[in-house]
Amino acid sequence: MARTVQSDEHIVVEHVSKSFGDVKVLRDVNMLVRRSEVGVIIGGSGAGKTTLLKLLIGLDKPTTGAIYINGQDIAPLGDRPMNEVRRKFGMVFQYAALLDSLSVMDNVAFPLREHTKFSNKEIRARVLEKLKILELAGTEERFPSELSGGMRKRVALARALMLDPEIIVYDEPTSGLDPVTSRLVDELILQTRDRFGVTSVVITHDMAGALRMADKVFLLAEGKLVAEGSPRDFIRSDDRLVSDFIESSAIATERFT
Repeated sequence: MARTVQSDEHIVVEHVSKSFGDVKVLRDVNMLVRRSEVGVIIGGSGAGKTTLLKLLIGLDKPTTGAIYINGQDIAPLGDRPMNEVRRKFGMVFQYAALLDSLSVMDNVAFPLREHTKFSNKEIRARVLEKLKILELAGTEERFPSELSGGMRKRVALARALMLDPEIIVYDEPTSGLDPVTSRLVDELILQTRDRFGVTSVVITHDMAGALRMADKVFLLAEGKLVAEGSPRDFIRSDDRLVSDFIESSAIATERFT
């Protein structure tokens, strides 16, 4: 059933809980990501970030609660309508998740070959266009093992953009990268938002990156959403869990105060 929402409300999570048997992984989570925002979900290991990601893209269903995408609750959808909703999403996985046996061209073309009837000529043209936009021109015949970590992330992003998604979900996009490359990836997320107008959801444990790129930060702890807000509001929170997370990240926050 459609929900009456404001036009800029893109992702709405209402009273979502998720249990596996007697284990409660998420507890009454509420969150809102507006159209073209970058929403960053942070938290330590076991906080429930991965479970929430799977619920957002329809790979699992909440035990209770609703998840609205463009005003439509996706929780009760069957496989066929859920597959249509998933077309609205692009995914950039941890460590890029490229297929090592395929060239950059074939990795990026994969969604078009799976989900469209475009000719090989049109697919190639579309791939080359995205590679050029993401400053990867000339890499189409190379293999993932021949690319730097930052380049692999850009290839993964090109692949995620091929079906013109409304929403891109990034799963630990800077995991395993050095600080300089991590910052470049953070900037790439913002550039992608600005260039393509997508809404972005970033799952991360990287507080410094979250504060750099987020319009809104959400902190999960033991399955509960314990704090949310802009980077400036977030670091001003008097919540002890927020303070502990910021202090343990050992980052400078002066520019937000």
